[in-house]
Amino acid sequence: MDELMNSVLNLVVPPVSLVMLGFAWPALCFLSACERLYQSFNGDHMHGKVVIITGASSGIGEQIAYEYAKRRANLVLVARREQRLLWIAENARQIGANYVIIMAADVVKEDECRRFINETISVFGRVDHLVNTVSLGHTFYFDEVADASVFPLLLDINFWGNVYPTFVALPYLLQSHGRIIINASVENWLPLPRMSLYAAAKAALVNFYETLRFELKNEVGVTIATHGWIGSEMTSGKFMMEDGADMQWKEEREVHVSGGSVQEFARLMVSGACRGDMYVKYPSWYNVFALFRVFTPNILYWVFHLLISPQGARRSSSLLGTGRPIPHSVGIPD
Repeated sequence: MDELMNSVLNLVVPPVSLVMLGFAWPALCFLSACERLYQSFNGDHMHGKVVIITGASSGIGEQIAYEYAKRRANLVLVARREQRLLWIAENARQIGANYVIIMAADVVKEDECRRFINETISVFGRVDHLVNTVSLGHTFYFDEVADASVFPLLLDINFWGNVYPTFVALPYLLQSHGRIIINASVENWLPLPRMSLYAAAKAALVNFYETLRFELKNEVGVTIATHGWIGSEMTSGKFMMEDGADMQWKEEREVHVSGGSVQEFARLMVSGACRGDMYVKYPSWYNVFALFRVFTPNILYWVFHLLISPQGARRSSSLLGTGRPIPHSVGIPD
């Protein structure tokens, strides 16, 4: 009986849901626009509030610091490159930040997270926004990896490097009814070749914060920001670990992408967080692939296979910063 019921529901529920969504779409768009308008007038005003930004030494983290500086927030900038942070802190002060302190720390270590959170509380007495932007990408084919020692590094940075600061800061965010902002990626649900571990870590990250949002019951807000290709260090042909080690590929991608604006994504991310948005997506047209992913996954796979791996293309990759020479068998040109 259960099997018969599931068979009927499998046939009926998808088309009925699509029809209902089609009829409800105009009303949903109107309600969403009203909600955004209301939140724009009643969102967080960041003047004098305290914002911790991890991964603030470059890329998205740096631009987010400048966006909060425009709102005259107090900033705590965290990364491993202290010299770089000094320069960014000075820029943030000139833009309008009330007060800026920098902390050289490794966010994959709980004790260092406790150090910069405790220092923040010692100086300001509160935390209002925690912005986790640390991320590390890669462009290797999984079956070509010769050294698996890089695997824990990728998962540590992309997952635990976000979870540990949240774990330590959460008691103070509960006191201030603050907000956690996450830098995720469209790869968490739209996997692309040569990003297997990165996509897995981002999927774990998003699911963790979706669950945490329910557990916190609106006592602390959670904004999950997802981006597609943006013009950051990663898409400009290099990706640097915070200690300066080269972590990116030597060859160009098979598909050339111009990417979007890091500044624009940072602006939308901070604006959305201040409004109290649950999600920020940039660019939003990536959402259309979600329908294909659910209803016609085979078509999505075929399309991406044709676009990303054109027939006759040379299959080459980088072993992403394993700290060891890349074997010639991988196919990287000298």
